[in-house]
Amino acid sequence: MRIRGDVFWGWADPTLHHRTHDETLCDGSYIDVQVRLSRTGNTQMFIGVYAPSGMAIHEEAFDSRPGESMTRALAWGVGRARRIASDAIPVAEQFACAK
Repeated sequence: MRIRGDVFWGWADPTLHHRTHDETLCDGSYIDVQVRLSRTGNTQMFIGVYAPSGMAIHEEAFDSRPGESMTRALAWGVGRARRIASDAIPVAEQFACAK
């Protein structure tokens, strides 16, 4: 279970259509990337990285991704979330995950 932080709750708006990518990584940590179109047509994004316990390691939100479609923003966000998660994993565990 994820324990959402203030960044997520400040960003959340269930009335807007959104797309989500969530993934459990080999060490048990979890990434959650969401993109949506604002009421004014801006592509917006949320990136969350959570420890296996559910505690937030990193959360960030973007009010606008100028010139990016939801699909392109989602792909970029997933890559960023994976990088953030891998930076939080000790090197020894990264090698164990690669096997």
